[in-house]
Amino acid sequence: MAAVKAAVKAGGPQGRRTRARRVLFLQGPPTVFWRELAAAFEAQGHETRRINLSAADWLTWRRRGADNYRGTLGGWRSWLGRYLDAEGITDVLYYADRLPYHVVAAEEAERRGIPCHAVEFGYLRPDWLTLERRGMGAYSHFPNDPATIRALAEAIVEKPPLGTRYAHSFIREATDELLFNLVNALFCWPWPFFDMDKRYHPLTDYPSWIPRLMRGDRLKREADAVVARCVAGDWPYHLFALQIEADYQLRDNSPYDTLAQPIAEAIASFARHAAAEHRLVFKLHPLDNGQENWPGLVKRLAKEAGVADRVIAIDGGDLEALLVHANGALSVNSTVGLHAIRAGTPTLALGPAVYDMPGLTHQGPLASFWTAPEPVDANLAADLMKVLADTIQVKGSFYNPAGRALAAKEIVRRVAAGEVNEPGAFVTAPPRLPVRRRDADVAFEAAHPAA
Repeated sequence: MAAVKAAVKAGGPQGRRTRARRVLFLQGPPTVFWRELAAAFEAQGHETRRINLSAADWLTWRRRGADNYRGTLGGWRSWLGRYLDAEGITDVLYYADRLPYHVVAAEEAERRGIPCHAVEFGYLRPDWLTLERRGMGAYSHFPNDPATIRALAEAIVEKPPLGTRYAHSFIREATDELLFNLVNALFCWPWPFFDMDKRYHPLTDYPSWIPRLMRGDRLKREADAVVARCVAGDWPYHLFALQIEADYQLRDNSPYDTLAQPIAEAIASFARHAAAEHRLVFKLHPLDNGQENWPGLVKRLAKEAGVADRVIAIDGGDLEALLVHANGALSVNSTVGLHAIRAGTPTLALGPAVYDMPGLTHQGPLASFWTAPEPVDANLAADLMKVLADTIQVKGSFYNPAGRALAAKEIVRRVAAGEVNEPGAFVTAPPRLPVRRRDADVAFEAAHPAA
């Protein structure tokens, strides 16, 4: 440890790039990936430390180099600051960058010139992971200027391997997620002050899946029937891909407090501005827990707006088929937007998204999206995929063993070399933070009250 501290002190930021790292792991994904990633760092001569914030953290780590923080969230900042100084930490890794503990960690690390790295599910799903400096979504430092994207892509020779290589089952993902959160809920006494920061408590979240699962066959038949009519061309339609109410992408990376707000906004705008023959199809997220009755809300709002026969909510169905045949796809900031762009479907993000930029998404107000959506520039779309894959995406998986090994090797390489977001895909001030598309729509509606 003393040698690591001396190297960092002598070399400054550049020294950290070329010498051994001392990497701090905070809360990770609900799998063994964090443990394997630490082993991969150590195999390359680096040191690792871990702070367990909860019982599930302890359970998924189960290796040396761990300390436990059992205090309150209010005391976390001063405790962590002392820890960073005492342990000579050179890098911080975390999953779920907007978890309050991680927000504080990023601030304290930045004060000390220590780089933080957010690791998450990939933008280029299904078998990619995200590795970004500091944050994601609205807090991403990835450039949003088309000219920059084109210039970066021009220097990349290889095409990204977008085909799926490291698949995993839904059951595996759901089981790991379930166990992680239930352990924190049921074995909380060793960490009595841990704040899970969940919109739904696990003891009410997971049982709420039971009624939805029991209706699964009926919901699938109903959704498949709607998709069949859409694909057959029975009506022109726009697709709204819903997200999870509890997701940080909605809660902390968008202008909305709840999913009900963009649903209401979209239906009201659709009723006022879309052509009479058009339909609006809402598709529930596959991991929605069913605690909120989104189909019921959609039905009620559509009836109030006078478009009950033109607005549909489905729970299931072939997403790719819906995207290919849609006149347009919209979401708050879901990664579904990237799938729509790759399909060449006009796309609108109601909140800050890594893919939201001129040439890829509709930049005008929502009102104009129904009748005059801006087209996707296929060349720019291909360039974006190349730059994402080369700078802030890592091929691999949290669940597939071969995918975990591949991802761990590449993450170690990029962090040790100081090449996260490199080459060139880092803007000092997060360029999406000021973006609040809803403000533009409010201004448009105010200026066109009779539109």
